[in-house]
Amino acid sequence: MHNAMATILPEVITIQMFTIKTAEFFSSRACITPVVSATHNWGTAKSHSRTAISGQLLAAALLATLLASGISNPCRAQTPQRPNIVLLFNDDQGYGDVGCFGAQNFKTPNLDKLAADGTRFTSFYVAQPVCTASRASLMTGSYSNRVSLFGALNHESNVGIAASEWLLPEMLKATGYATAIYGKWHLGHRDQFLPTRNGFDEFLGLPYSNDNGPLHPVVKTIPSLPLIENEKTVELDPDQSQFTRRFTDRAIRFIETNKDRPFFLYMPHVMPHVPIFASEKFKGKSGAGPYGDVIEELDSGIGEVLATLEKHGLAQKTLVIFCTDNGPFLSYGNHAGSAGPLREGKLTTFEGGVRVPCMMRWPGHIPAGRTSGDLLSTLDFLPTFAKLVGGKLSDNKIDGEDRWPLITGQPGAKPRENFYYYAGDELQAVRSGPWKLHLPHEYLTPVQPPGKNGKPANFDNLKPESMSVSGLRGIASRHGYVVKKIEQTLYNLDDDLGETQDVSAQHPEVVNRLLKLAEAARTDLGDSLTKRQGSSVRPCGSL
Repeated sequence: MHNAMATILPEVITIQMFTIKTAEFFSSRACITPVVSATHNWGTAKSHSRTAISGQLLAAALLATLLASGISNPCRAQTPQRPNIVLLFNDDQGYGDVGCFGAQNFKTPNLDKLAADGTRFTSFYVAQPVCTASRASLMTGSYSNRVSLFGALNHESNVGIAASEWLLPEMLKATGYATAIYGKWHLGHRDQFLPTRNGFDEFLGLPYSNDNGPLHPVVKTIPSLPLIENEKTVELDPDQSQFTRRFTDRAIRFIETNKDRPFFLYMPHVMPHVPIFASEKFKGKSGAGPYGDVIEELDSGIGEVLATLEKHGLAQKTLVIFCTDNGPFLSYGNHAGSAGPLREGKLTTFEGGVRVPCMMRWPGHIPAGRTSGDLLSTLDFLPTFAKLVGGKLSDNKIDGEDRWPLITGQPGAKPRENFYYYAGDELQAVRSGPWKLHLPHEYLTPVQPPGKNGKPANFDNLKPESMSVSGLRGIASRHGYVVKKIEQTLYNLDDDLGETQDVSAQHPEVVNRLLKLAEAARTDLGDSLTKRQGSSVRPCGSL
C-alpha cells in the first residue's frame, strides 16, 4: 500500500544551460540523500509557487560554492550515513529479565554488552501492556486505540492493521531499505493484513501468539498453529523449541544478503511467551529452569546477529535496538519473567505492564556506557527513524515525535512530556514528569499462588470463556487472574517506582493538572470508562 508515496521526485536545480539533480549529486559522493523534513505534508504543495525561484537560486548558489571550493563530500561532517536498523523485540520478557536491569538467576552477556556499548533506557514504554496493541503502536507511531487495535488478535479475528496506516517498514522501504521480519507479527492473519502487504520484503513467523493453537494450556479447541513464510503456511504446529534458532538463522542470512545496501531487520521473537521452549543445546543450561534456558538462548541468538554485523564490517553502520513488547505474564509463575522493582506485569497499566528494558547502540552516534532515565516510547520510533533516514510521514495524526537528540544524549534534548496509559479503550492513568495519576479502574492481578510448569494460577478451577471474549474478565477466565480495582491515586515514580504510596493528598495541584491532561486525552483518543468517543480515532482494517 501507499505506492504513490514510494517515489520522491528530486528537486531540479537549473544553473544557466545545464541541470543537476540534487539527489544524484549528493549520492554520487557517498553521502546520504538530502534529508527531507519528516513533517512535510506530502499531499499538498502550499507556498511552493512563492518559494520555488528563491529556493532554486539558494540551492544553485550553495552548489556552485561547493563545486568551486573542491569539496568532494560536502555533507560528511553534517549528516551521518543512513544506518542499517536492527530491532530486537522479545515477547513478554520483563523489566527485570536482563542482567543489566537486575536479573540474577540467569545470564544475558550479549544484551549486557549491547547496553555497555550503547545507552540503557530505564524509563522506556510500550503503548499498551499486551501483544497486538503494543505492536500496533510500534508500527504506526500512534496509540493503539487511535488505530482501533486492541488486546491480542487470534485465529477468529477478522480485523487487522488498516491499509490507510503508514507503517515503519513502509517508510523505510520507500527510502530504499530492504526489510524483513522474523518472529511474531500479530497485526492480523488474513492475507490483506500480512507483513508482506505492509512494507516487509520477507516474513517467516507466526501471525499471532504461540499459545493460539493446540498447546494452549486451558482452551483445547483451538486449531493448528500456522508457521507462515511470506504469505504461505509452510508448517502446522511447528517445533517451538526451534523458533529462536530458525529466526536467528534467517536473520543472519538476511544480513549477509543485504550487507551492501541499507536494511531494516525486525526480530519480534516468539519466546518467552508461554508455552516456552528451549532447544536441546540450552535445556538445563541456565540452572534457572526452562524460563532461564529460554532467555539464555535468546541472548545467544542476539549475540550471533551482532557477531554477523561485526563480521561484515557493519557494526559501525548499524543502529541496534533491544526492547520487549510488554511486561511478564506473571500468572505463569516459574514459566514467566520478572518485572523487577515494578508493580504487576502484562495486562496492566502499572509500571510492570508497560515499562520495559531498552538499550540502543550505534557506535559514534549513541553514547556508550550511558544510562538515561528520560521518558521514551516505541511511539517515537517511526518519526525518529523517518527524520534519521530522510523518510516521510503520511498525513495521519500520530503520537510519536523525533527523539534522536534525546537518544544521542544531546544537551537540552527534551523527553516525552506526557504519557497516557491505555488498556484497550480505557484511559487508566496519566504520567507527566515523575508524576503518575491512576484514574479509577479495574485491573488484573494473578490469583495466588502463581502457576507453575506451564499452567496458569488457579488452573484446576478455571472456567475459560470463549476466545472471542477478550475483555478483562475473558482474559482472567483463561489465564488465572482475578479482577481488582484501584481508585484515583497519585504516585511519584522518582521516589516510588513500585507504586505503593499514594501522595495525592500532599499534591492536589499535581492531581488537578493531570486530570486536565486526562480530559485532553479523552477528547482526542476517547475513553470507554467515561463513555467518551475520541475525535481523532481511525478505524482498523476489516474484511
